[in-house]
Amino acid sequence: MLTVIRVHLPSDIPIVGCELTPYVLLRRPDKTVTTEDVPETAPIYGNFLKYKWYRIQSDRKVVVCSVHPTEQATLQCLGCVKAKIPVAKSYHCSPKCFSDAWQHHRLLHDRASAVNENGAEEEELFGRFSSSASGVINSGLPPASSPNLTNGSAPLYPAAITQRNGGETWFEVGCFKTYTPSADDIGHVLKFECVVVDAETKLSIGHPSTITTSRVIPAPTPTPRRLIPVNGVDAMGHLGSDARLSSAGTFTVLSYNILADVYATSESYSYCPSWALSWPYRRQNLLREIVGYRADIVCLQEVQSDHFEEFFAPDLDKHGYQALYKRKTSEVSHTLDGCATFFRRDRFSHVKKYEVEFNKAAQSLTEALVPSGQKKNALSRLVKDNVALIAVLEAKFGQQGADNPGKRQLLCVANTHVNVQHELKDVKLWQVHTLLKGLEKIAASADIPMLVCGDFNSAPGSAPHALLAMGKVDPMHPDLSIDPLGILRPHTKLLHQLPLVSAYSSFARGIGPAIERQRRRMDPSTNEPLFTNCTRDFIGTHDYIFYTADSLTVESLLELLDEDSMRKDTALPSPECTSPGQCVEIVLIVGKLEGKLMMEMISYCKMVRLMGGGVLSPASMRGVFCVITLYFPTRILVLLTRSPNPEFLKVKK
Repeated sequence: MLTVIRVHLPSDIPIVGCELTPYVLLRRPDKTVTTEDVPETAPIYGNFLKYKWYRIQSDRKVVVCSVHPTEQATLQCLGCVKAKIPVAKSYHCSPKCFSDAWQHHRLLHDRASAVNENGAEEEELFGRFSSSASGVINSGLPPASSPNLTNGSAPLYPAAITQRNGGETWFEVGCFKTYTPSADDIGHVLKFECVVVDAETKLSIGHPSTITTSRVIPAPTPTPRRLIPVNGVDAMGHLGSDARLSSAGTFTVLSYNILADVYATSESYSYCPSWALSWPYRRQNLLREIVGYRADIVCLQEVQSDHFEEFFAPDLDKHGYQALYKRKTSEVSHTLDGCATFFRRDRFSHVKKYEVEFNKAAQSLTEALVPSGQKKNALSRLVKDNVALIAVLEAKFGQQGADNPGKRQLLCVANTHVNVQHELKDVKLWQVHTLLKGLEKIAASADIPMLVCGDFNSAPGSAPHALLAMGKVDPMHPDLSIDPLGILRPHTKLLHQLPLVSAYSSFARGIGPAIERQRRRMDPSTNEPLFTNCTRDFIGTHDYIFYTADSLTVESLLELLDEDSMRKDTALPSPECTSPGQCVEIVLIVGKLEGKLMMEMISYCKMVRLMGGGVLSPASMRGVFCVITLYFPTRILVLLTRSPNPEFLKVKK
């Protein structure tokens, strides 16, 4: 006979729209244990498991704080009510909570006033995100209370009153193992019940095992972000206007470190509530953001292989995206993360895929340059499992004219995640240099615009950043002093010929009040954002999107965040952040939520043709969430006829 040993929830605080799937530990008759489900359709040992979910509804409705949703609200902002802000945003748990949040809260009033003065601006001002009174995010995905739910919640399993006791009523709301709380559950406690059933008699065996949750809270709603044009052209509305993007010959790119679930631990991010770190909560936010921005190209880092196969690839496929993936190259048999690139099938087609495995490059380098007695130490330092994914895409839109009928417009997109270890400055630089050399070979075989996106784990002014932005590294750069294996010598080889420019450097050249506000959030010495990564112990820029300035240029960027708004909940990730990662989103539209929960930053950039052929001043940007809109130049793009194929660069059709 099966026996239930333990029932456990990953987080005891349910959030509207986020699946609740308990861990049920079973003991078999042979004394072995398992967590596998045992449905009625596949009983074992003559038993199966039966589940029920209940909503415990009190006669007294509980309203929760908008800043600390696990706390009961004690006051309401009447200014929010007057401004027609979603009511869930108006509640606070204490006067101190309201006072501490005022600077951030006031922005809601200002933006609501602007919308109320011109209702037509609402979609453009708030992007594709909107919220209901319950605080449920709605960005193009079905809400949590959708009638299409198939997990046994109310629409399929009508709530039945099963018990009344002491002012409490228990409603049966689900009959499956997984339950997704709806807006009707806000403020109420849920109870999960699991019992072993005899497959033949259909009678319960023993007493049910139960567990109750805390009160259900609404999903925090993100603060909307504006698109800032860098050339005086109104870019508002491009996030959700496919027709305008297509007719203009532009496209959008989003880059995002989503923070792999294996790294999102309470030990690393103790300041973040456990429910906000949970994968069911973060994955729904990630999907809403990605789908909400409708980026034509999406570059993600720290994507776990199981999450790619089970979640990202199938779910984004439903929204018209084709997927490419490269897993890290560790031989250890546990869940690994990697880089994933998605592109909309109606905008691009796949031409070629290159996989850069830095481990193989390290082995080749060690064999060629390192004396036999030092090879083991060299491999120990160089082999770090990092990878890059390069995709050559063909645009299904563009500016073909009578002078170039039938010519194909190609785009090369590189997506990488460079080694994180701070002390391995030589390894970081070597990985970036190796990637750029591979991209140079692709550029030599075809006249093709390029984007280089990712988490480079390198600050502005570091040697890797200098190589990307300036095309070379000063021989006197302090980072070059760390080179125990001599792999960076001679220093004169540390250069490349790609005309790369950082997307956010465009703010350095723009004019206007909006641009001035963004410049205050940038480092004037590097033309980079002050931060794209914000944890309790670190704030700085590590994420960038570079583009080839001879063929692409920036049209608009998503506004940068200020540190005060990030520190409102200590750091990233936080319940109030738009991105469920550790990085800030920056849009070209280029964004990155660093899956490491450092800080989320979204930036949105649109690229236009370079009319004068001038060279833009180099600068870089890192973004947790980056998206870029680009114009192809009118010049003819030649089909890629020959491709580099060094042993560390796999080529796949």
